[in-house]
Amino acid sequence: MSFIRMLYAWWHSATLGTLWTTWTSGVPVGTDKFGNRYYENKNGSRRWVIYAGTVEASRVPPDWHGWLHHTFKEPPTKAPFKEKAWEKDHVPNLTGTPEAYRPDGSLLKSGERPRATGDYQAWKPE
Repeated sequence: MSFIRMLYAWWHSATLGTLWTTWTSGVPVGTDKFGNRYYENKNGSRRWVIYAGTVEASRVPPDWHGWLHHTFKEPPTKAPFKEKAWEKDHVPNLTGTPEAYRPDGSLLKSGERPRATGDYQAWKPE
């Protein structure tokens, strides 16, 4: 079943074609803190990522995203980002996971929904 999944279900992991391209023409460039592996072809014109787990673009940190899209010439392994003191750590999109944001009163979290403030007027059809 995993071979068939690899052929058709690209959202679970790298497809057979991506693995073949990586094996034949990919040069490893580095790995991020999430375990994603980054590659480029021999002349540096194409860059790609092999995700560690589910294929989700929000799992790529900003420094690697810039390198993938040719914003930065050097990968973060050679020219790391200069992080600012006010920056938060990168967090992938958590929608659909148990860690997703759920405000009070939502169906998946207990509690009571806060009352509407006075600046809201419900629409009434004429």
